[in-house]
Amino acid sequence: MEAIEPTRLETRLTADTRDCLQTLAARYIWWKTPEEAMLYPDRVAAQVMNLGDWDDVIALAEVAGDDYLREVLINSEAGQFNPRSWHYWHYRLGLAEFGRVPVPPMPVRKTA
Repeated sequence: MEAIEPTRLETRLTADTRDCLQTLAARYIWWKTPEEAMLYPDRVAAQVMNLGDWDDVIALAEVAGDDYLREVLINSEAGQFNPRSWHYWHYRLGLAEFGRVPVPPMPVRKTA
């Protein structure tokens, strides 16, 4: 297997955050093993942010922190968030403010 260079987000993860994400990966990236899913921990975080139940979202937020979640949201790819989650997280993380700072458009796929 080819070595994968970690992204800037991944290098900032604490051991506790990685452990939490690995546990959540089994539930939210069900089509891969947790070890395979953890090759891209920011995708695991995005999946939890998009589909997670309240307890899992709170567990991730407490261990990872808002700065990490902001970076996951800002660097997300098309299709990782549904409109409801996209808006929720922008308001929750202070990236949008009703009537003052609008929620940006969701990422879109680009084709050649």
